[in-house]
Amino acid sequence: MNILIAYWSGTGNTEAMANAVAQGVEKAGKHADVVHVADQPDVSAYDYIIFGCPAMGAEVLEESEFEPFFMQAEGTLMNKKVALFGSYGWGSGEWMESWTERAEDDNASLVCESVICNEMPDDEGLEQCRALGKALA
Repeated sequence: MNILIAYWSGTGNTEAMANAVAQGVEKAGKHADVVHVADQPDVSAYDYIIFGCPAMGAEVLEESEFEPFFMQAEGTLMNKKVALFGSYGWGSGEWMESWTERAEDDNASLVCESVICNEMPDDEGLEQCRALGKALA
């Protein structure tokens, strides 16, 4: 079982979530590679992929690094086990709804409900991230 946690973080909120997701994977007895998308991980080499990105601007994925990375991943997600997480500072979470639809349209198998946290994740948000990691593992 090979698991990738690919994330983008500008303020550290989504990075904290990625690390909590990795803790959940480890709690389930598995290992995940935790990689910032700037390092261009090869999504096709993984069977299980957990993507993390905050909402930016008008509730969209980060546009300079994450969006191009995710666009490249689209088309390779068919039948892969996928989960999504991210943080936001405003809005209603619409970016996550749109992102979920994109993953589903790519025939990814979403293993659990996505996790979103307002700003820096609190203890409850971090626990949700650990549960997401455990669910995927």
